Amino acid sequence: MSEVLKLNRWPVKSLRGEQLSTALFDERGVAGDRAYALVDERPNRAGNILTVRQNQTLLSWSASYGDLPEPAGPPILTGSDDQRFSWEDPKLADVLEESLGIPVSLRAADGQQDRGPTVLVTFESSLRELSEEVGAEVDLRRFRTNLHVEADLPAFAEQDWEAGATITAGEVELAVTGEHAGPCIRCAVPSWDAEGRERWRELQTHLIQRHENKFGVIMRVTRPGAVNVGDAVRAG
Repeated sequence: MSEVLKLNRWPVKSLRGEQLSTALFDERGVAGDRAYALVDERPNRAGNILTVRQNQTLLSWSASYGDLPEPAGPPILTGSDDQRFSWEDPKLADVLEESLGIPVSLRAADGQQDRGPTVLVTFESSLRELSEEVGAEVDLRRFRTNLHVEADLPAFAEQDWEAGATITAGEVELAVTGEHAGPCIRCAVPSWDAEGRERWRELQTHLIQRHENKFGVIMRVTRPGAVNVGDAVRAG
């Protein structure tokens, strides 16, 4: 059966995110996705958005709005010690600085994905095949996907998707269109486990050697609406 298996949203760029039962897709991508970010305030990096590539401790923090398709307010951040802070808490920047070991400031702005207000779609057939190839289960969370589906496609078929390729899920249509859309070239982030504790360098090496460092496909919303886990999926 072709269906939606998982919906994920990442309220703060490079922090752990949340699973949803229903997500709203519109011109932002997934509503509330990466609408917040931490800014590096070290003298040689001042003004740059901080990512896992610079500081893996970000993955010890998670962010959530709660299971709401449209966020009702700013996210709640939770640290490795389970302390919770509202994004608007005046102490948050200082707590994050102590945790990360560098000064940071907070930025709120829609569409802070590296490739604009896009949606990352991944496929269960490709995840299964990748796990078989490397001889170990690969955690989907490594890839920070928004929409994970079972579709009537062979593994890694999306590696060859070109402009105009579409997928429908629930009320929503997504297409490979606009700048930076298409098969997703991965950075080093998937080599880190979801909590940023250990690095699996061989995973990235394998993706480079076998799959041109591609996993998943970057798409844009061409028909907005809601998607539920279990909704039917059609690719083509």
